[in-house]
Amino acid sequence: MQLIINGNDLTIEQVYNVANNNSIKIVLSDTSVTAMNLSRRVVENWVSENKVIYGVTTGFGEFANVSINSDKLSDLQVNLIRSHSAGAGDPIPKNIMRAMMLLRINALAKGFSGIRVQTVQTLIDMLNNDIIPSAPMQGSVGSSGDLVQLSHLVLAAMGEGKVWLGNEIVPSLIVLKKHNIEPIKLEAKEGLALINGTQMMTSFGCIAVHLANRFTKSADVISALSLDALKGTDKAFDERLHALRPHTGQNIVAKNMRELLADSEIRESHRQIDDRVQDAYSLRCIPQIHGASRDTLTHVNNVLTIEINSVTDNPIIFPNEGDHVEGGNFHGQPVALIMDFLAIACAELANVSERRTERLVNGTLSRLPRFLTQNGGLNSGYMIAQYTSASIVSENKVLCHPASVDSIPTSANQEDHNSMGSIAAQKALKVVCNLNKVLAIELICATQGIDFHQPLNTSKKLKPVHNLVRSKIPHLENDRVIFDDISIAEQLINSGELLEVVDVN
Repeated sequence: MQLIINGNDLTIEQVYNVANNNSIKIVLSDTSVTAMNLSRRVVENWVSENKVIYGVTTGFGEFANVSINSDKLSDLQVNLIRSHSAGAGDPIPKNIMRAMMLLRINALAKGFSGIRVQTVQTLIDMLNNDIIPSAPMQGSVGSSGDLVQLSHLVLAAMGEGKVWLGNEIVPSLIVLKKHNIEPIKLEAKEGLALINGTQMMTSFGCIAVHLANRFTKSADVISALSLDALKGTDKAFDERLHALRPHTGQNIVAKNMRELLADSEIRESHRQIDDRVQDAYSLRCIPQIHGASRDTLTHVNNVLTIEINSVTDNPIIFPNEGDHVEGGNFHGQPVALIMDFLAIACAELANVSERRTERLVNGTLSRLPRFLTQNGGLNSGYMIAQYTSASIVSENKVLCHPASVDSIPTSANQEDHNSMGSIAAQKALKVVCNLNKVLAIELICATQGIDFHQPLNTSKKLKPVHNLVRSKIPHLENDRVIFDDISIAEQLINSGELLEVVDVN
């Protein structure tokens, strides 16, 4: 499998696939090679003419007013990478680092950064051979790009850092030599071109939103199963009702619910004889709650798609004019805001999922056996599964405190507003992964609830979902280790296997 990179049309799905599949090989497009060579010639002309250009012939940040002799320009770039490799904490997961490499390559491929093709090709060779730099999680303030983490990435490409080898982290020079890859020898502008960018926060964002899109669809399916187990009504999903409030997400979810519940024998069994007038919000308002999160995800997808195909360098070179502009495209504010928004949207999906789980295990509310076990007292059933869901939902509330409202000045107040987008993105991915766990708990409880309605069947669309879960997780007759049930259900959702057996928008 081959992915041709031109800097203009990379998708979030492609980023996710490359991050998690090392068989996809990256190739620079011919147009990118031409554009990069053109901008590189401009840099070389500036150097030969001794022009004062930020980061090319001057120092960085507060040292922008310090001119650098022409015979020290390579040392300047090397020193930049070494000094900025100042991170702390645990290593970034390998798949995120793969995404970072791809995104940095894509940004440079646009041809506005003045970097040599052979330098970018070294990164491509590393990625294609699954030689993935190791970088620490902490250190980025989300402006001037994710400087720290990208510096650690480049340090590995220079043969001075570390890379992943299987599940271990080892010195990069050994692995580069083994694959006959020459370490990068930085020239003028190249160090700066490699580390000015939002690629770490955006990588976390791409993985997070890709999973969130999957989990949002799964939430519709699981909530429909819960509603059927609770003998809820589908009246609140009437198309006429939702047409009067035409939010896109809300109407998609309402349509999903109508189709998922159609022809359910359980639903038909109580259509005329139920004494309840309407359901609780966690059931009745599924389209409104899930739909709002869907609309948020649409916005996040749009912003990230722009970001991953943007130039986030400084200074930016316009080779056709032989000009450059010092600006702030490296500032992570667009990503910071949407990552906080994404976390909130996914936390809300988890919030309402936990409320449905509570209704399923609460015999007073569910009209099902208490804690979904026939032999209560001797058995506790799924009592504590709801505790776990509540714990995770509470954790999400802490993680949803927005990182983007904070800013600490850096570089002697030259960089006096920072986005903290890297923190927002890392938190968002945690919330998304927590959503998966909460949905997994609802799934096992909803499936158990459906069992108690036999011989009545759920709908034709939901029956394959029920069967899939039961093929992996047996009905809970007597107490067992619930951790195993949750783990299996979590994997069914995370892998996308759940959505393979049901058609949902």
